Amino acid sequence: MRCATTRFATLVFAICCIASPAVAQLSTLRITEAMSSSGVGGTADWWEVTNYGSSAVDITGWKVDDSSFSFAVSVALNGVTNINAGESVAFLETTTLDSGTVASLISSFRTFWGGSGTSAQIGYYSGSGIGFSSAGDGIVMFSGTGAETTPRVTFGAATAGSSFYYSYDAAGDPTTSPNTNAIVSTVGTLDGQVTFNSATSLPQNIGSPGTAAVVPEPSSMAFAAVGLGLAAAAGIRRGRRRPSRQ
Repeated sequence: MRCATTRFATLVFAICCIASPAVAQLSTLRITEAMSSSGVGGTADWWEVTNYGSSAVDITGWKVDDSSFSFAVSVALNGVTNINAGESVAFLETTTLDSGTVASLISSFRTFWGGSGTSAQIGYYSGSGIGFSSAGDGIVMFSGTGAETTPRVTFGAATAGSSFYYSYDAAGDPTTSPNTNAIVSTVGTLDGQVTFNSATSLPQNIGSPGTAAVVPEPSSMAFAAVGLGLAAAAGIRRGRRRPSRQ
């Protein structure tokens, strides 16, 4: 009986060890959307990052690069210093850092999109080392010291007027996330992400600036895995009990 109890305890420990990396691998910030071809008369290229963590993240001094994924040619992010827990922030590409021009660009973006785009934080960046290609590109964020702070994402040829969005597994492991390829946005709601038509209809854009797909809480998934494991282990123990003597 003692041997069976020891095996049971060992199994429970193993299950906990398997479940716990999901918490350790959590990537707090993730790229959740990208627009590389808004169309003639549309907006500048933009992308969105979402904080899936439980506390605000200070991104002062952080940078971004496209598919070269190189800190050496990355450019500074401006206009946003903190991303609150659960918040999705958009960053626009600009041709200048002039404050008046940038303010006008952001205002036009809000008017163009309406909806969640009117209230979302909007930052900006500029530089010769970055620029989305409508044929396909990528995005990664860096800290001020050059550490990659988001899983890398890529996207293929653009569908003019429709953004790409990404969904993630709960672990946020950079080697497996996002767990789908870039998906072309269509109008509707997917896992809490509200994708809509832009307020401006010429050209009509489809996207979801300011909202992102909900990711299951890793800790909840870990405990659920442990619970299932315990139930299975208990079933094994019951199945191995000797029949009672009559």
